[in-house]
Amino acid sequence: MASDDPKSYEAESPSSSWKERIVFPTVLAGIVGAGVGLVSKHRKLVGLPTSCATYAANFAIVTACYCGAREYVGITRKTGPDDLLNSAIAGFGSGAILGRLYGGPVAAVRYSILFTIAGTTVDYATIKLRPVLNNYKESMLGSNDDSKKQDGWLKLPDWSPIKVLDEEALAAKQAREKQLYAQRGLGNLTEEES
Repeated sequence: MASDDPKSYEAESPSSSWKERIVFPTVLAGIVGAGVGLVSKHRKLVGLPTSCATYAANFAIVTACYCGAREYVGITRKTGPDDLLNSAIAGFGSGAILGRLYGGPVAAVRYSILFTIAGTTVDYATIKLRPVLNNYKESMLGSNDDSKKQDGWLKLPDWSPIKVLDEEALAAKQAREKQLYAQRGLGNLTEEES
């Protein structure tokens, strides 16, 4: 995954993609942290809003530190964002710093190992699940490819009883309805009422 060309990382990651790799996981971790605060045993002691806010802030801070360190390591090593060695180095470094701040030298070792294992595992799972999620997104929202571009933002599955008709299919349906109304003697109801 590492490349010898120093400009390859810059070509792979435009300036906005690093924000996606830091901001989106941080916001997601904050939401998960708030959910953990909802079911925490501390919610009765400190109150539900305080518990949710505390867990959300802690999860977001830890995730932002890890993701920022991973981006820094990736830029320094001039490798792509999918290099798992970046994840291991960033997990070790951010875990050591946060562990040292939280509980001293022993906690620094413990947190560095924990962050290395957890961060690399999550990044590995993300790399493996990305094609599956992209296929699911394309099946639901349509393809990003202009040759396969479809109207609308949501594509229904083929087995769905709801069908979105194009102009030709809509005209054919209206013609069938008029023919059906004429056969049953209903005709055009608006003309008969006047």
